[in-house]
Amino acid sequence: MSERPSRVTGKQRESEPGPSGRGSGRQRVDSPSGPAGGQEREAWPPAVRALRGATTVDVDGKDHLFERVIALLEALFERNGIHHDDLISVLFTATGDIRSAFPAEAARKFGLGDVPLICARELDIEGGTPRCIRVMIHFTSDVPRDQLHHVYLEGARNLRDDLPD
Repeated sequence: MSERPSRVTGKQRESEPGPSGRGSGRQRVDSPSGPAGGQEREAWPPAVRALRGATTVDVDGKDHLFERVIALLEALFERNGIHHDDLISVLFTATGDIRSAFPAEAARKFGLGDVPLICARELDIEGGTPRCIRVMIHFTSDVPRDQLHHVYLEGARNLRDDLPD
């Protein structure tokens, strides 16, 4: 079995020894772009991370749904430097007023056909955002959790106003 190459980007600086003296796996790296903002940051060994996002559709139509779901996936991947091989699984939920297509169909069209995908019904909460599709992406990354960027588009922008852009 071959060892997976490190996903650390930028120029490796040094490795820090851990309590056992054998190394913690953390590295100092120069990050030219991405969540670290072009500054040196500590890189951790890849860990399982989860990203959240949501969007809405104006009408319940398959083509429109595909367009919005693909735009959401593109934004999540781009803002967080996610690569296809980093993916573990993707969970979608949709409100009960969406019946034209499964959001996972759009994800397969986006190129995620070999990634485990599942769709579920969102809770029907009074005053909830209508025609809303939410996603949770599980993936491996060396980026610390507090440097990940969750993405909320269209009518879903107000769902998480506590998160930075």
